[in-house]
Amino acid sequence: MRLFRSSLVCLATVLGASTAAAQNAGPVAQQYRAVADRIIDAALADSTAAWNRLAAFTDYSGSRLSGSPALERAIDWMLAEMKKSGLDNVRGEPAMVPHWVRGRESAALVQPRAANLPMLGLGGSVATPAGGITAEVLVVNSFDDLTKHAAQAKGKIVLFDVAFTNYGATVAYRGGGASAAARVGAVAALVRSVTPYSMRTPHTGGMSYDTTVAKVPTAAITVEDAMMIHRMTNRGEKVVVHLEMEAHTLPDAPSRNVVGELKGREAPDEVVVFGGHIDSWDVGQGAMDDGGGIVVAWEAINLLKKLGLTPRRTIRVVGWTNEENGSRGGRAYAATHKAEAGKHVLAIESDGGVFSPAGFGFTGSDSARSIVRQVSSLLARIHADSLGATGGGADVGPLGPLGVPLMGLEVDDSRYFWFHHTEADTMDKLSPAEMQRCVAVMAVMAYIVAELPQRLPR
Repeated sequence: MRLFRSSLVCLATVLGASTAAAQNAGPVAQQYRAVADRIIDAALADSTAAWNRLAAFTDYSGSRLSGSPALERAIDWMLAEMKKSGLDNVRGEPAMVPHWVRGRESAALVQPRAANLPMLGLGGSVATPAGGITAEVLVVNSFDDLTKHAAQAKGKIVLFDVAFTNYGATVAYRGGGASAAARVGAVAALVRSVTPYSMRTPHTGGMSYDTTVAKVPTAAITVEDAMMIHRMTNRGEKVVVHLEMEAHTLPDAPSRNVVGELKGREAPDEVVVFGGHIDSWDVGQGAMDDGGGIVVAWEAINLLKKLGLTPRRTIRVVGWTNEENGSRGGRAYAATHKAEAGKHVLAIESDGGVFSPAGFGFTGSDSARSIVRQVSSLLARIHADSLGATGGGADVGPLGPLGVPLMGLEVDDSRYFWFHHTEADTMDKLSPAEMQRCVAVMAVMAYIVAELPQRLPR
């Protein structure tokens, strides 16, 4: 998962679409306007294709944590279905991935009253000792606050009750809270789920340990329960929690990146690559994070095939493995294709939910940006012509140092973090119409860049 622009940017994009289209009109836009309109019309005419395919995939696969049989079963399904849909050169490219296992887990309030606390262990956490940990809770609202109260932390469970501001800032407590707590003598760490909105739903996600301090177990509890415990301690009440976790890490396991292509008619060794990650956390269905990212790219190729549009260069859809807790798939892809990185024309990632598209972010040369901006202008009619200052993502990121221009699909992310890494990441959160607009923008961008007479300049 990567960071996305706010919904306010999406609104500004809608309001300014016609102006942007006029400003960015140029020879590329003029040459490809008719084909872009044809692609958009065809995408919008079939209102449920992408949603139905994603539903079939996620209903079959369920959650798909790296190292699990469920992920490999999902990969097998997608490879078989890509072959059925007529993609070229369908294959699985090997990658070794981490294998963390959640096991049984629970948290409960012991004092001042007995109550269950919905929780999810954080990916990479160690287990509690047999029988669990029962300890008083110290609530802090920042790392600095923990430092101020360090003398009170020994032998306690530290709870980071940090309100969501933005993902990049707030996720630091999920990633580093355990080691910060251990550094001051705590026996475990709890974090308030990283979300701006909650219906008592805990959010999991990855964490990591500082190797210079002890490893203590760590889990996320709900926003509501974190706030409740904080209120209790503010009133001077002693809060005691019992935490049990069986989490453990097994040796790395074999997995695969899923690859399929629309082979180019003139320069098949030159490639525009796009897609999302096929793994998910072990909760929910991984529908918006990130089954949808792969499916809209896959459906973009299917749409081009249906329209008889075969570009000069190859368009390659990839379902990268292990984005969530290691990014091994993205790194394996870059390593496998390092020798041909010079012929990767553009890499596009979709990993922010397939909600209403606003456009793309782009990282590349100024001359390439000028061309891509013209292509983006062709998406103004569906209010998706925004072009952000930077683009990419965890999976395509390793291609950046090899000189490949990077793009990331940007969407209205106003509800994304409501469901992110929870049991609620399910198909009902996605709109078929919004998914089809994502198909349209991915297909237009990939096709035109793959069809240009010259490759994007670096």
